[in-house]
Amino acid sequence: MDRAPGMSVRLKLTLSYAGFVMVAGVLLLAAVWVFLLQYVPDDWDRRMLHENPNRQLLVHTFAPAAVTVMAFLLVFGLMGGWFLAGRMLAPLSQITIATRMATNGSLSHRTQLPGRRDEFRELADAFDMMLAQLEAHMAEQRRFAANASHELRTPLATSKALLDVARADPNHDTAEVIERLHAVNTRAINLTEALLLLSRANQGSFIREPVDLSLLVEETTETLLPLAEEHGVTLVTSGDITPTTGSQALLLQLTTNLVHNAIVHNLPEKGMVWINSSTHPDAVILTVENTGEKLDPELVSALTEPFQRGTERIHADDAGVGLGLAIVKTITQAHEGTLTLIPRPDGGMRITVTLPTGVPTLMGMGPDFSVPILW
Repeated sequence: MDRAPGMSVRLKLTLSYAGFVMVAGVLLLAAVWVFLLQYVPDDWDRRMLHENPNRQLLVHTFAPAAVTVMAFLLVFGLMGGWFLAGRMLAPLSQITIATRMATNGSLSHRTQLPGRRDEFRELADAFDMMLAQLEAHMAEQRRFAANASHELRTPLATSKALLDVARADPNHDTAEVIERLHAVNTRAINLTEALLLLSRANQGSFIREPVDLSLLVEETTETLLPLAEEHGVTLVTSGDITPTTGSQALLLQLTTNLVHNAIVHNLPEKGMVWINSSTHPDAVILTVENTGEKLDPELVSALTEPFQRGTERIHADDAGVGLGLAIVKTITQAHEGTLTLIPRPDGGMRITVTLPTGVPTLMGMGPDFSVPILW
């Protein structure tokens, strides 16, 4: 927004300091003058003027001295106020420089103000923390955009290749091409819907309502039981009623993604998945644990990044789009919870979602929304 030019903060503070000094000087001189007048006679006899001091003599001698003192206080107030204002506002100059650099796209600069804590240094520390978070967020967004572009380009390139083959060979089996195009198109739709879900969950535009995680676990296991049987994985559920507040659609998506991920990334045969929901005084906990290959702790910590996978890329229809745990992380953060991933010593992984308990509150202004099953 364009603003008309005005006085700088330093000049305003300088004039304020000088004004306070002048007011204090005037009050001091006025107090001295008033109290002196009470004890000095009002004698108009000029013959006795220098022998017996009176009010006229005080006016004659005190007024020039008072003017000199006030002039000195004015100069002293302006110079001292200018110096003190400059010293006090120096940290703001560094914050302004960092702000301008951030506006130009440089988020790596930090103010790093030295000295003991005060209001300016608290502001500088908060600004540095904001820059660090923005820099990390921008880096994550760049990685996400690059990965998303790559993932979206793959089905499009595959579709183009299939169409080129069909056009070059009119005798090619049309039914096979249509079937493969259908599979590729379905995967692209799932990826697009997953990206939209991530965006919606990040906005937090949903209404919190009472939700029982144990019921969501039952619904999820019933839905994914055929997939578990296909992979030779046994599902074991436990836990009591687990009341919390949040979006039922999003929390169902979270539970589905966790269980699906535990089924797909498991042992080739006789795999196990344990699902437990528990209630604590100030939180509810959902735990999904599975068997599988041994995982590096550094790799596990990166699995919540979009398009990261714990094992090599899988080309099966149920392999997902690489956004399962990223969606879980986003939904957990939208519900003010925490997500913990720990590799099991014998292989596989233990994932814990901790959600706070509380009364239903409105998050955002939009209504609750239903989402497809994405992983």
